[in-house]
Amino acid sequence: MQSKNIKADVLLLVTAMIWGTAFVAQRVGMDYVGPLTFNAVRFALGAIALLPLVHRMDREKKKDGTYKKLDMNQFFKGSLITGLVLFLGASLQQWGLVYTTAGNAGFITGLYVVIVPIMGLFFKQKTGLPTWVGALLAVVGMYLLSVNEGFNISFGDLLVLISAFFWAAHVIVISLFSSKIEPIKFAIGQFVACSILSFIGAFILEDVSLSGIFDGAIPILYGGLMSVGVAYTLQVIALQDAKPAHAAIILSLESVFGALGGCLLLGEVLTTQGLFGCGLMLCGMLISQVKSH
Repeated sequence: MQSKNIKADVLLLVTAMIWGTAFVAQRVGMDYVGPLTFNAVRFALGAIALLPLVHRMDREKKKDGTYKKLDMNQFFKGSLITGLVLFLGASLQQWGLVYTTAGNAGFITGLYVVIVPIMGLFFKQKTGLPTWVGALLAVVGMYLLSVNEGFNISFGDLLVLISAFFWAAHVIVISLFSSKIEPIKFAIGQFVACSILSFIGAFILEDVSLSGIFDGAIPILYGGLMSVGVAYTLQVIALQDAKPAHAAIILSLESVFGALGGCLLLGEVLTTQGLFGCGLMLCGMLISQVKSH
């Protein structure tokens, strides 16, 4: 049992590392294509990357007699709703990355860990003291990271902050449908919906060109195949043996990897105030996962 737990922790850590460094890929991708074009191609690739996994799982379930036919009504309904929320969160985040650093985006996006239980109040879910303490630390940290000398929050940070609320809503919406639809098929459905919405927006608002997509192939491939396809698969495998609260703590380290990736690969610099803010935000994310008794 111990070896299974260690394996799950390692997989979750690799997932956090992939997701964190994906902020670098998303930031670099903006040099070649628009935010909507990047997401359109990225989520299409992510959906394609998960198809072999679905095929393998279906084949195994047919062998052991546990295969169930997909409820297409629930599938389309769930995919469309979650895909729309995913589209809004991903679009605002990607747009924000045009104006902010990968490090800032990583930490601010991570605030969804704190926002989810607070949003749960609207669904009459109890929220304990650790969540409120975590939220307070995260807000102070966000202030130190993003507010400049003129007491203004940068436009990019504001966009990423708004996206964090949609990422939190995405978690809640998924929880409402996940028991009714197979997780991997559900993921593919919402990725396809998000990709289609992004393509529609891109053709209306951006100059979509194949040359731009080819020039930005490396960050787009990393954002699609690694961040969406590989990392999501590793997360699903790890969650078979890891408790959700424990997993959330490890996954919140994606913000640290995002900051490290930004510093090492893009030469981004965090001020002492910014570093302290990042530390407070990370503490807030971790404390919010503590169960109150």
